[in-house]
Amino acid sequence: MEVKLMTIRHLRIFLAVADSGTMSQAAKKLYITQPSVSQAVRELEEHYRVLLFERLSKKLYITEAGKTFYSYAKQVVFQFDQLEEHMFRDLKERLRIGATVTVGSRALPEIVREFRLEHPQTDVYCYGGNTQTIEEKLLAMELDVGIIEGKVQSRDLVAIPMIDDYLVLVCGKDHPFMEREKLYPSDLKDQEFVMREKGSGTRALFENYLEKHGVRIKVVFEESSPAAILRTVQINQCLAVLSVGLIETEVKEGRLKAFAQEEQEWNRKFSFVYHKDKFLTVGIKELERIVKNYGERDVLAKVPVGSLMNR
Repeated sequence: MEVKLMTIRHLRIFLAVADSGTMSQAAKKLYITQPSVSQAVRELEEHYRVLLFERLSKKLYITEAGKTFYSYAKQVVFQFDQLEEHMFRDLKERLRIGATVTVGSRALPEIVREFRLEHPQTDVYCYGGNTQTIEEKLLAMELDVGIIEGKVQSRDLVAIPMIDDYLVLVCGKDHPFMEREKLYPSDLKDQEFVMREKGSGTRALFENYLEKHGVRIKVVFEESSPAAILRTVQINQCLAVLSVGLIETEVKEGRLKAFAQEEQEWNRKFSFVYHKDKFLTVGIKELERIVKNYGERDVLAKVPVGSLMNR
């Protein structure tokens, strides 16, 4: 009979027999019955089709094949024991989180802080990029989860909307729009803008709006950092579209003016995203819970805004 599955148990029993010299002593050492020891040795010999012990006058003598097997079995059991010790005692779970720029600037620090307080045993790595980049890394299994602002394109990714957000049109205090309370799509024609880089969910949403209303603008700057965009708006008198959560202080202090899209065409949700084949560890499930709870809070302060109306 050939053994279908060779196990560490077989190797441990063989080593105990070889070290003690008798099956009865091996059985006592391992706290199992002698027939169980005899069966394990027999299964090994049948599996490898070789004699591991000579049985002469009720004594066992290890064969040359048995000595070769012993040296390999010793290494395998030792390495297996090291693996067990490492996995159960030393190895921490590592959670790789990808976040788009807006999420990383606004929500991610608080989310990660809460997660680390509750799960200090988990190593956390965070990567920032635009929606397209985060999606590519999730598909390549280079990230475990993503929290993104844009629409997921791949059908291999699961996206769960969780955090409410909306965009606003922003201008500096010296821009002609600063004194306006209402704007219309036609007012944006030929205006100079600082835009997020291509692949950004924020940019894609605004470009869809411009296309829908037949408006052409002048893209003078492209920036990936919200801080750089705000500085460009203030110094170069450009317009920009940003998450309202990023400009609360500047608007309240009168350094910026914000306009909300009246028809709510820019309302959106940040989504919790992972590969459909991803094994959802305890860490991933706990992060999902924290993100969901964050999304249920009233995180957007009452920011005084004007209106961008369609008509």
